Amino acid sequence: MPERVEPASAPVVLSMGGSVLVTGEGDERYLPELATLLRRLSPNFPLVVTAGGGRVARDYIRLGRAMGLTETELDELGIDVSRLNARLLASVIGPPCPAHPAGSLAEAVRDAHRSRIIVLGGTEPGHTTDGVAGLLAERLRAQRLVNATRVPGLFERDPRKDPSARRIDRLDYAGFRRMVDAAVSGTAGQQFVFDRLGLEALTRAHIPLRIVEGRDLPNLERALRGEAFIGTEIR
Repeated sequence: MPERVEPASAPVVLSMGGSVLVTGEGDERYLPELATLLRRLSPNFPLVVTAGGGRVARDYIRLGRAMGLTETELDELGIDVSRLNARLLASVIGPPCPAHPAGSLAEAVRDAHRSRIIVLGGTEPGHTTDGVAGLLAERLRAQRLVNATRVPGLFERDPRKDPSARRIDRLDYAGFRRMVDAAVSGTAGQQFVFDRLGLEALTRAHIPLRIVEGRDLPNLERALRGEAFIGTEIR
């Protein structure tokens, strides 16, 4: 199969986990710096950012589960938090980012053709931040998807628990699928390597995935631009 080539104006999708976007640690400095970076890059290529719910969403989901809520209701709690995070980031970015982040894939695709930057939160139960990002990347024929996480790439084991864990710098989608299948249960609020739905979309569309530490902004910029970066690339 010939190598997939996209024009320079094709969008880049950024999946921002809620634990990176809003952690309660230095956010008053990080969010404006992130917004400045995204505004600076947007004249070069359209940016589509998906925001997650992170720790706050997981806390709500844990509480809701203890209260007997259904999985769909728990998913909706997470979606609500992710939309708040998206609204916050969109507000900090300001124009040209839409003031009201899209709440569906169809709206996001439409807005991506009208604005150089869009930010959205969760869309519907069963669709995680990464899943939404993967589906958008496929529909928009994105150049790449950059997954901003709390660690600098994909590791054999959680490096926060095992400092000796080795980072995997490059991997094909078959190997990545094995890692995802071993880690994902599908329950609301679970933390995992990546979402199966997003993985399937990226595999179908032959879109490269880059995994980076989201709070290292110079490195995040290199990953978004398609330059050499520190992290993991999956093709």
